[in-house]
Amino acid sequence: MQESPYLEGNGFLVEKLQRLPFLGSVSEKYIHDILRHSKIRKFDDGETITEEKSYDSWVYILFSGAVKIKKHGNEIARFDEVGNMFGELSAIDGKARSASVEATGPTVCLAIDTSFMNETAEPLEQALFVSVLYKLFAEVIAQHLRTTNEELVRVRSELEALKRSKGFM
Repeated sequence: MQESPYLEGNGFLVEKLQRLPFLGSVSEKYIHDILRHSKIRKFDDGETITEEKSYDSWVYILFSGAVKIKKHGNEIARFDEVGNMFGELSAIDGKARSASVEATGPTVCLAIDTSFMNETAEPLEQALFVSVLYKLFAEVIAQHLRTTNEELVRVRSELEALKRSKGFM
């Protein structure tokens, strides 16, 4: 992995982030706050970005490339669109990573260090900023849940059809 320093003062990324669907409604001030706690991370093909059952405070936004999500060593999803986010569950509940994420081809991500959410400086301003992040995380999780629900319905239908074709029903 190659990693930049923290991106405070890198305003050139603000416009890029505001073009992402889930960040489009976020004010420029909060985008700057996100960048202050972020780094650019570059990964090679096959490199592990996050490891299942590990603990860390990083949330990732895909800038380029693609990743596969693996649970118990089995691929369960693939993200390849600019703006796809992953790692938000651990940031919300502080529990171990629920899956591993691996780069497929050269991959570049914005890595947001969410450990600052536990800081107590300027409580009101921090509370406002953290609420903005939680809203973003909730929107991403809602989209992931919708996708998972669609997949579950499709798999159940296929299973029922397979049972019928084999005479199990």
